[in-house]
Parts: sequence; C-alpha cells; structure tokens
Amino acid sequence: MIRAMTIEDYDQVRELWMTIKGFGIRSVDDSREGVEAFLNRNPGMSVVAIEDGQAAGAILCGHDGRRGCLYHVCVAEKYRMRGIGKAMVIFCMNALKEVHINKVSLIAFTRNDVGNAFWKQIGWTKREDLNYYDFVLNEDNITKFNMD
Repeated sequence: MIRAMTIEDYDQVRELWMTIKGFGIRSVDDSREGVEAFLNRNPGMSVVAIEDGQAAGAILCGHDGRRGCLYHVCVAEKYRMRGIGKAMVIFCMNALKEVHINKVSLIAFTRNDVGNAFWKQIGWTKREDLNYYDFVLNEDNITKFNMD
C-alpha cells in the first residue's frame, strides 16, 4: 500500500533508513522534529509504502514553490524490484504536479550504485552541466552514514 506519509510513520521510516547501507542521516533534519516540520511545510507530498505492516519504502518530497525535490528515497532490500520505488516516485510527481511544480531534482551519492541505476532505469537525467555546492549553517546538523 502506497500512501501519504504522516509523522506517525516516523519511527518505522527511521528504522527503515537505518537498514539502508550507505544511507546518510542528519542529526537535526532527520530527527522527529525535523521531519515533522518538513511534512507540515509540504503536506501530502511525502510517501510511505507499507508491506506486511511495516514501512517498506519512503520518500520525503517537497518544493520551494518553483522546484520539487526528493529526499531519502529508499526501499527495503527484501521489497526491491517489485515496483514500489517507481510507484512512490509517481505518487510524489503527481503531488507536485497538483501544485504546479514543473521540475523535480534529487541528489544521489555517486557511490550509490543501486540508487543511480534505479534513476537511470526510470528515465531521470543525470546532470553533467553543473556543480552542486553546500554551505553548512548549523554545525550540529551532522550526517552519520550507515555503513553496516
């Protein structure tokens, strides 16, 4: 079952994130409070896939009024290759279309072979014409990578 994510899904979604090898979790942005603020700012756009009573996949989806962005796209390993990821992306794209967002972006780590193959397979374009820059405003918002 694919449906809009709510803050009540947070514990299961965080548990899912912790099972994804190479997944980066930010201490502030990905806390319950951070995710709740994101969901409130972007109501009905993020998605969760429920299988066997548990979160099998999730995407944080939002926009700035001009461009949509997908964050933390993941599907539990045992549920991959069943169309869940694509169905969640379609859910997000439809939610963004409803508010007249015309372009969507995402960031995939270069070492994320599974994710990069997925995006290519469903027709997304890898940008070669730009550089991505970051500036940290909150040093407490550190990223911890799940390397297990």
